[in-house]
Amino acid sequence: MARILIVDDAAFMRMQLKNIFTKLGHEVIGEAENGQQAAQLYEELKPDVVSMDITMPEMNGVEATKEIKSMDANATIIMCSAMGQQQMVLDAIKAGASDFIVKPFTEDRVKETIERLL
Repeated sequence: MARILIVDDAAFMRMQLKNIFTKLGHEVIGEAENGQQAAQLYEELKPDVVSMDITMPEMNGVEATKEIKSMDANATIIMCSAMGQQQMVLDAIKAGASDFIVKPFTEDRVKETIERLL
C-alpha cells in the first residue's frame, strides 16, 4: 500500500484519482491544486508517490517536479497529462518524473503504473 499525494488543479480529476487509488488499496494522504502547494505538502507529508498534473496555475507540474526532486532525489512522481502534451511529458521525465499516465485515466492503467513503480 502506498501513501499518495494527488496534485491537480481540477477538483473532479483529484476525486477521480482518489477513487481509483483508494479502490486499489492505497491511501490518499493529501491533495494539492497547484505545484506550489504540492511542494509544500510533499515536504510535510512525505508521500510514497505523487500523481502530478502537468498544466496548473502558479507552478506547473514540471516546475513542481524539479522542486520536489531537489528536496528528495528519490521521490516517485507520476505525471498526468492530457493528449498532445508530449513535449511537457518529456520535460517532466527529464526533471525526474518516474512515469506518466494520460487522461482520461483508466483504473487498469493507473494500477499498472503504480505497481511497476512500487
